[in-house]
Amino acid sequence: MTSILYSRLIGLLALLLWLGTCTPAPAHHTAQHDIPLLRQVDFVQRLHEFIPLDLMLWDETGKSVPLQDYFGRKPIILSLVYYDCPNLCTMVLNGLLRTLRALSLTVGDDFAVLVVSINPHDTPALAAAKKAQYVRGYGRAGAASGWHFLTGSSEAIQRLTESVGFHYTYDAAREQFAHASGIMVLTPQGQLARYFYGVEYAPRDVRLGLIEAAAYKIGSPIDRLLLLCYHYDPQSGTYSLAILRTLRLAGAATVVTLGAFLGAMVHRERRRRVGMDERL
Repeated sequence: MTSILYSRLIGLLALLLWLGTCTPAPAHHTAQHDIPLLRQVDFVQRLHEFIPLDLMLWDETGKSVPLQDYFGRKPIILSLVYYDCPNLCTMVLNGLLRTLRALSLTVGDDFAVLVVSINPHDTPALAAAKKAQYVRGYGRAGAASGWHFLTGSSEAIQRLTESVGFHYTYDAAREQFAHASGIMVLTPQGQLARYFYGVEYAPRDVRLGLIEAAAYKIGSPIDRLLLLCYHYDPQSGTYSLAILRTLRLAGAATVVTLGAFLGAMVHRERRRRVGMDERL
């Protein structure tokens, strides 16, 4: 129940943000028109489920490619937006860009990024323009091979969004999509591993999510140590300090240390007594 309420709250916040950036409408129109949209906007976590890798999408050149072509080697960050979105999608992509620039992990080398449009009318040309913009903003060599902007048919988009729990609707009055905001991390096999909500994503959280999704094949020994101290909270979509776990580890280490100390003391006392007996 808590998870459902939380996902509803995410949908509400996204809708309010979307409404706040739209052209103002009369109050009676807003009350009658916008409230039903809330019931259709949601972001429900499907952790550990697999997305349909047999989906056929179009890349930035207009080539039809199966989704599975992007999986199998590295963890994936997935973002669902649309390319002619005037407000929220730009905030999502800009927030993602800031996070990626703060990471020591590199797009293309350590992980890949898939941005998929939820608008079936978006074209590969629009996708190519967006890719050029964000790859240029990222500014690291080789990013173009690991950061992809895709489009698809309405059927393919529907299957993908349903599989990840991303519920949205089209507002014909404003000619815009109402949708939630966030990104997802998937394993190289296409399994949903982590959700991060909103339009800003803590670099530490995203880094830890990528390292876990990669089964520790990327990152450093320090990252593994951090993952002992932090745990992923699916309710908030963040990594929190696992104080209880840390205390337990510290307590266990203390017990082991004391046990070793007492054992050494007992052993030393026995040797001392044996020595005294031999002298007598």
